[in-house]
Amino acid sequence: MHEYQTERARALIAHAQEIVSPAEVQAAVQRVAATLNARFTAAGDDFPLVLSVMGGAVVFTGQLLPQLAFPLEFDYIHVSRYGDEDQGGRVIWKVIPRSNVAGRTIIVVDDILDEGETLAHVKQRLLDMGAAEVIIAVFADKAIARAKPIQADIIGLSIPDQFVVGFGMDVYGYWRNLPGLWAIHPDDLSARSEA
Repeated sequence: MHEYQTERARALIAHAQEIVSPAEVQAAVQRVAATLNARFTAAGDDFPLVLSVMGGAVVFTGQLLPQLAFPLEFDYIHVSRYGDEDQGGRVIWKVIPRSNVAGRTIIVVDDILDEGETLAHVKQRLLDMGAAEVIIAVFADKAIARAKPIQADIIGLSIPDQFVVGFGMDVYGYWRNLPGLWAIHPDDLSARSEA
């Protein structure tokens, strides 16, 4: 089983194309950090709660937090969509915020804003829980051909409408560990779904 997985993971990346270099990734993280620092370093008494969306945002969050120069509290959330993958489905909270969000400024950190359904749900849920403000900070915003139900407040970089892996984003559980972003060839994705 492990041999097949290793083989499959290598095959998926063999035809992939690097679209964002590791240096560009790091520059994007620095831009997000600089934007947050400009807002919260001068805020004085604002003590935001940073919520990382597991598991895709783990790499981005891990590199972003050490660059933030203001006091903050950290926690994570885990949400998934179940149902028809093409049509979204119901959002299920696997881990809700353990800290009290009422009256707080919340910074939600995620790896990618794709269709936006999940992040829109997360933002609304946090507001319903009494958050004073919810700031959405994403590493990447995917340029899709339709309107999204939410826009990110802070974006590291914009990417084309391709299936990408690296820097926390995966394909079938593989390649979250790549330091840059790679576009997976569509034929390789369809070959997996037919297998």
